[in-house]
Amino acid sequence: MKRLERWAWASLAWGVCLFAVGSAFAAEGKELKEGDPAPTFEAKDDQGQTWKSTDHIGKKVVVVYFYPADLTGGCTKQACGFRDDMDKLAGKGIEVVGVSGDSVQNHQVFKQVHKLNFTLLADEDGSVAKKFGVPLKPGGTANVKDAEGKPLALKRGVTASRWTFVIDKNGKIALRETQVNAAEDSKKILETIEKLK
Repeated sequence: MKRLERWAWASLAWGVCLFAVGSAFAAEGKELKEGDPAPTFEAKDDQGQTWKSTDHIGKKVVVVYFYPADLTGGCTKQACGFRDDMDKLAGKGIEVVGVSGDSVQNHQVFKQVHKLNFTLLADEDGSVAKKFGVPLKPGGTANVKDAEGKPLALKRGVTASRWTFVIDKNGKIALRETQVNAAEDSKKILETIEKLK
């Protein structure tokens, strides 16, 4: 009988443990759908200042795009696409924010090399990505070149998947794109905004 009781208590404890782990995962990895309220978040921007979503969402249409790493191939194409289309995007009341696991310093190099004209947020621990349900992998190092062409190793805390979100003026997710074509992302956003009107 005592053996049966011990087994029952052990099973109960194991079940509670699994429930707790599952709940924690669900809370961090909540899958957002189009029409859901956008999560509130804050992070350091490329100037080292705190960027708060509550200061931006509701005032403009906000594009939050997650990308793996500064100054790498696809990520550079994506960022330069947004840079080149910024006049069109801004003209439609759109604010663009790029988010990766890179540091503030990494973002400063990325912006300098490619003359990026929008905000980059440092999400080194992946906390912002988790709020959006964006899958994460461990961080790494990107071997790149700085503005003067000198070799540079940029270390990042986490590596986010390439996902893009459009948040409308009501603070709702208007687009959740998980199969992003890096070079065409800005064009897709412009098309999406036209459909929102």
